Amino acid sequence: MNDALIETADRLFAADYFEARQKFRDYVGDSPVGRTAVYPSSALGPDGKTLSTDVAWFGPPDATKVGVMVSGTHGVEGYCGSASQLDWVAGRGHERLKIDEAMLLIHGLNPYGFAWNRRVTQEGCDLNRNFVNFEAPLPQNEAYDLLADSLVPRELEGPVFDAAEATIAKFRTAHGETALRNARTSGQYRHPTGLFFGGFGPTEARQTLERIVADYSIVSRRFVLIVDYHTGLGPYGYGELQCEQPSGLAGYRRAAKIFGPSVTSPDLGTSSAVVLNGTQDDYWQRLLGDRHIYVCLEFGTYSLESAREALRADQWLFAHRQSEIATDTGREIRRLMKRHFYPERADWKEMVLYRGRQVQRQISAGLRKCDGSLRSVS
Repeated sequence: MNDALIETADRLFAADYFEARQKFRDYVGDSPVGRTAVYPSSALGPDGKTLSTDVAWFGPPDATKVGVMVSGTHGVEGYCGSASQLDWVAGRGHERLKIDEAMLLIHGLNPYGFAWNRRVTQEGCDLNRNFVNFEAPLPQNEAYDLLADSLVPRELEGPVFDAAEATIAKFRTAHGETALRNARTSGQYRHPTGLFFGGFGPTEARQTLERIVADYSIVSRRFVLIVDYHTGLGPYGYGELQCEQPSGLAGYRRAAKIFGPSVTSPDLGTSSAVVLNGTQDDYWQRLLGDRHIYVCLEFGTYSLESAREALRADQWLFAHRQSEIATDTGREIRRLMKRHFYPERADWKEMVLYRGRQVQRQISAGLRKCDGSLRSVS
């Protein structure tokens, strides 16, 4: 183990959302930040505490090339991204910015999920399925429709639960594991108390991102490179750079020129994620087209079965047992979610910071390589 890196991790990783937010404000406040902003949330955290998304801009306000680091898209996954953002600030990452470059840090994009150790927003939506065009026909997920009552059963034990597990097992046998993953995780828009629900309209967190993008004039920039931090898929501690389907193979090739052959793509079947609907890259692609690169930096934790258990229990609690949220049962489910998406182990934190620093160096190199058109990145 790298003792110095572990000591750094101990300083940067937080025990909860509120500590993470305060650390972000403290670290940013002690640095030569160009501009900060706080976007309050209408949701409240445990004990009625107020929530917000916090933003910091480093570099000249008129920079034409901008890096963006986003933490907390999936709430409980924010511990990882928050620490990596702080590591960039503490490591004086702003000093590596050139005269025409800037960095935008978006901390806790989904503060409700971060504070409550949930992936979803206050509306119960998966934010990374919420960026569809709600004025167009919504994606259909007929397989999820068939499995909806089994994926989030009314009970987590007894005959109802056993019947739900039997239905899922039958589907898996008939169609295979990949088909089950697609049905369960690709996104659905009909079952608001179900898993991976994309919503009936834009969530508050999505609107917050849209406000940030407008307030910082991101659409006017010539080149924007976005790294969105996530956890929960892939080998323990490994940081996979995933492209998303909206950018297609052209977006994958742009990302590979910056980050190298470790970049994965659902179009090529190399990603640990399936093809998803309504991801954040849907938004960036519509907004910027080939003037952007979006990658999801996904750090593995535990098994897919561990994720299934945690997510099912979380959704069951808020769909069928809201009266138990503050009980021992509710608190245990909160701990279950946090354990899966945030392994509070020194080795995992060390791996996150090490890989995060590598990716941050690649961001800097990518900004330098681009002369204003991604077609010229080489």
